[in-house]
Amino acid sequence: MKQSMLRTVALVCGVAFGAAASAQSMTGERFKAAKDAITADYKAAKAACASQSGNARDICKAEANGKQKVAIADLDVQNKPSAATSYKRSVAKADADYAVAKEKCDDAAGNVKDVCRKQAKAASVAAKADARAGQKTANANQAAAEKNAAANGMARATVAEARKDATADKRNADYAVAKEKCDAFAGDLKSNCMNDAKARFGK
Repeated sequence: MKQSMLRTVALVCGVAFGAAASAQSMTGERFKAAKDAITADYKAAKAACASQSGNARDICKAEANGKQKVAIADLDVQNKPSAATSYKRSVAKADADYAVAKEKCDDAAGNVKDVCRKQAKAASVAAKADARAGQKTANANQAAAEKNAAANGMARATVAEARKDATADKRNADYAVAKEKCDAFAGDLKSNCMNDAKARFGK
């Protein structure tokens, strides 16, 4: 079972590296292959639980279910990285840990069991609270980056427009000088001078 899990991790990591390198979502075939590997590992882990009994079997099943859900959530993050998919992965991890912790509490009784369950619930609540905070932080950072990008774009457009206006002003000023120089001539010489000035300054 450990080897099959390692194969899944290697496959997911390989897919993640490829996605990061291309900055694109993984292909449908690669996503399906990774998901199929996760399913195969889940079935193997669940089958291994059959050899156990009582609460040990329940814990085993909870662990298998949790690992499957976390692996799928992690695959979604690799496929489409975002604050939303990262948040869902954190929630899946919190739920998986909570499910296993609750089952382990069944080994106890009375107040000890009650305290165990309360502690498991508290850990789950804390993990989800951290996940929400992380998502909000990521969204805020993204919004700030987009705002800065927009501001930088506007600044570049303003600079470009200013340079364009400056170029036009200088061209007009140079054209005025050229026209003035043409006034020193008369007849065809003046006409030719004006035509040359117009051609040079795009008038």
